[in-house]
Amino acid sequence: MSVRVDLNISLDGFAATTDQTPENPFGDDWGRLTAAYVATRTFQQRVLGDTSGAGTTGVDEKYASEYFDNIGAEVMGAGMFGLHNFPDDPDWRGWWGEEPPFHYPVHVLTHRERPSIEFANGTVFHFLAATPEQALARATADAGGADVRVGGGVETVRSFLRAGLVDRLHVAIAPILLGRGVSLWEDLRGLEAGYDVESEGAESGVTHLTFRRG
Repeated sequence: MSVRVDLNISLDGFAATTDQTPENPFGDDWGRLTAAYVATRTFQQRVLGDTSGAGTTGVDEKYASEYFDNIGAEVMGAGMFGLHNFPDDPDWRGWWGEEPPFHYPVHVLTHRERPSIEFANGTVFHFLAATPEQALARATADAGGADVRVGGGVETVRSFLRAGLVDRLHVAIAPILLGRGVSLWEDLRGLEAGYDVESEGAESGVTHLTFRRG
């Protein structure tokens, strides 16, 4: 079992954008940050439900496909699920509608626990008030020997990195400058120690950087 993280970040290290508005809850910068990932065949199929085979099939697709490979459970923050935007809506079921792209248990870290939500495709959202270590223990038990992904957002990922709980960190560095946002690397000086580091360039201009425990 391995604990994995996959994030899209900018050249200046920002993994969360800050240009959101009520009318545009993701912001324009988010589309720029994730453009190469969204264009892949895997994203088109797994997230958008397009089974036509459309989408890129190069280096970005290789990493997009690996994103879903051998994952048995996930941990994410309340913001990634959307609870920051819809804190008092008991009917909110996440950004993904009735076909979330997970197909396994997802543990959402929140200070306001609520009943679990189960979907027909095997996705189950559990809501936990827990430390990273406690959440990881729950997710590991649910994963059945498969890997656990820490999906985001950035503060959740950083808390797992600070606790030394991540075995594989993959960042897709988009060739853009945001100049604002939430930095992945803040207060993580020396993170590379103890990891083997690999990089690979994609046709899109994205650089895929992977930190893997030796």
